[in-house]
Amino acid sequence: MHPLRKQRLMIVAVIVLGASLGTALIALALRDNLNLFYEPERVAAGEAPLQRTIRVGGMVVPGSVQRDPQTLAVEFKLTDYSAEVAVRYQGILPDLFAENAGAVVTGRLQPGGLFVAEQVLAKHDEKYMPPEVAKAIEGKHPGAASGDYAGSGEGSGGGKYVP
Repeated sequence: MHPLRKQRLMIVAVIVLGASLGTALIALALRDNLNLFYEPERVAAGEAPLQRTIRVGGMVVPGSVQRDPQTLAVEFKLTDYSAEVAVRYQGILPDLFAENAGAVVTGRLQPGGLFVAEQVLAKHDEKYMPPEVAKAIEGKHPGAASGDYAGSGEGSGGGKYVP
């Protein structure tokens, strides 16, 4: 093989190896930072991965919120009106967190089906529903996600307004 051809082949091999290594490192970094959204129905069906950070959204089931008076621990259930997911959270809940209101939790699903939340997000006014929650329950509960889309108003976040 001619030395010039050998040198070109070596340069191409180094470039391909470098690009492959860079792609692998980026994929590895993104894998840990990617939080997928699951509806309670998909979590109950076993589609959500165990021990991996995910988001679950739905409505807080009325009567399901149980607070420990000694600690900041709270347990509640989220529903999309097809299934329910039990959630445990240790910390201060948002001021707007309430029963029969939309919430999105970020955390990890345990083998027994309990979702241990690291973060709880609540809706930000009495008629707003996070877009993920509105999509998850649309068509499953009459009137739950009906209303006009909030895409045209000032300051809209892209969610739905529920009458």
